[in-house]
Amino acid sequence: MAESTLLLSENALGLTLSRMAHEIAIANEGQSNLVLIGIQTGGAYLVERLGTHLEKVLGHTVPTGKLDVSLFRDDIDARPIGEVHETNIPFDLDGTHIVLIDDVLYSGRTIRAALEGLMQRGRPNKVQLAVLIDRAGHRELPIEPNFVGKRQETIGDQHIDVQLTEKGGKDEVFLINP
Repeated sequence: MAESTLLLSENALGLTLSRMAHEIAIANEGQSNLVLIGIQTGGAYLVERLGTHLEKVLGHTVPTGKLDVSLFRDDIDARPIGEVHETNIPFDLDGTHIVLIDDVLYSGRTIRAALEGLMQRGRPNKVQLAVLIDRAGHRELPIEPNFVGKRQETIGDQHIDVQLTEKGGKDEVFLINP
């Protein structure tokens, strides 16, 4: 049976997202073309929450979108494509400042796929990366986040389980030891 360690409680998760929204606001001060895009599926849930926090901080709505990266993965020939989720980016990406959002950053390959998917839809001026959990030390590509909720060292077969109310869980993040 797997052993789990609580990394973020419901309260800590809310505070972490609020802090990240403030950091995004400060780093993008004065940018009228700021947009948020969440990677399906975990990032797609977090994009709505960060958008709500940013609206409170900035005093105006920040456009949000969702991107499925399944068809842009570089390992598409090595493994079957899982469930394909909706991509919904209801605005032009040309000239925007994008904050790309995901729940967990591990090897960097999902982010590489997301960048490819974004570039096929337009030419943003800037892309920044925000992740709830950075599993430091496992990168296969030179990708680093601009905004991090929590950096967590992991080893071997450990993994991160992000539970969210939108996925039928309680807002908590766990480190799972097999």
